[in-house]
Amino acid sequence: MTPMPLIFAATCDIAGKVRGKAFPADQLEKRLSRGVGWVPTNVQITCFDSIAESPFGSLGDLLLVPDPACEVKVAFGDGAAEHFMLGDIITLDGEPWAFCTRQILRDALDRLHGLSGARLFSAFEHEFQLKGTGLPNEGFGRNAFENQRALMETLMGALKAGGLTPDSIMKEYGPHQFEVVVAPEIGVASADAAVILRELTRSAARSAGEEATFAPILDTASVGNGVHIHLSFQDDAGTPLTHDENGPCGMSDLTDAFAAGVLRYLPNILALTAPSVVSYERLTPHRWSAAYNNLGFRDREASLRVCPVTARDPAAIARQFNIEYRAADAAACPHLALAAVVHAGCQGIEDGLRAPAATEDDLSLLSPDELAARGFTRLPETLEAALDAFAGNDTVTGWFPATFAEVYRAHKDAEIAHLAEMDTDAKCAAYAETY
Repeated sequence: MTPMPLIFAATCDIAGKVRGKAFPADQLEKRLSRGVGWVPTNVQITCFDSIAESPFGSLGDLLLVPDPACEVKVAFGDGAAEHFMLGDIITLDGEPWAFCTRQILRDALDRLHGLSGARLFSAFEHEFQLKGTGLPNEGFGRNAFENQRALMETLMGALKAGGLTPDSIMKEYGPHQFEVVVAPEIGVASADAAVILRELTRSAARSAGEEATFAPILDTASVGNGVHIHLSFQDDAGTPLTHDENGPCGMSDLTDAFAAGVLRYLPNILALTAPSVVSYERLTPHRWSAAYNNLGFRDREASLRVCPVTARDPAAIARQFNIEYRAADAAACPHLALAAVVHAGCQGIEDGLRAPAATEDDLSLLSPDELAARGFTRLPETLEAALDAFAGNDTVTGWFPATFAEVYRAHKDAEIAHLAEMDTDAKCAAYAETY
């Protein structure tokens, strides 16, 4: 019997999981227009495969339509090539479905362009861990890298074959932890690339007899795995708009207002960018993650960081200059996380906000009153508190489709309920299995 090649039509849902349906490859032309069937209540499948309370019940039908711009076909060894395509969820009338995460991001990007004429140029920087012990005492170590060189080279080759532009890869500080970076992309393509990177990392690890996890934290006595989102702006002609040598920390007026909006609403969007229960074990002071709504200049403790550049001439500096959102992890759908950050930045532009001065001190030493006097706040310390901050802000919930906040809260409540009887170690282990 001759195997039938299949293509997997995929969506990255609000749980940050990639789900979908496969079809015979010789049906591609038909599926590009007609898609495959999808069900509204699928949006309420949590990362643990429980189904949260759904307003849709058993009713309704949708289509998941693959996007040829997001086609990935990569062979690992002698087996069948992995072949998938990210796509969009639409109604039977051909309209975008309100809970399609790619469409939610498009709406945010359209808002940014309408307000400023800017297009977002961004990249997701990922940390992940291989399960098992690895070599001890090898933070950033060459020996640990060489021990996994074959896997790292396979992964970088897979990313290139999958249509991405590999930038760098290294052994990170944590046990069996690595960091992989791809080049930035314009618009939705950046979040698409983040999804593809995660899937190909898992596949490359599996092909090498390893198992990769992007879970936010595996051991609270050790490090966590973050996702850092690098952001810059261009006009329609590709001219950089992010840098002004005379602006605060080198930020242009556009970047300054955008950053101010992100910082103002960071406590309210955290439930979308760091959406797991154990995300909040990582977002604590002195973990080089994010704990306050502060701007930092080359400071890896800040939630929003102005990154260094290596160029010397003004034109090259303008092309390299970017800011980095650090309060995120891979439990988040990249499209949803980026949409939240972009909407927050847009609100800063609309409201004419100015970013606070970059911090250079240890904010954990300040009392709540001292923080408030300087315009800072400790970020929510639990997922429940983050969800309250999201649902309780009408401005923020208004950025998203009607009923989105209600559906998202129900989804996350079901995730929290699944873990209710577990201790912290068991919760970390549960997320390590699913992400």
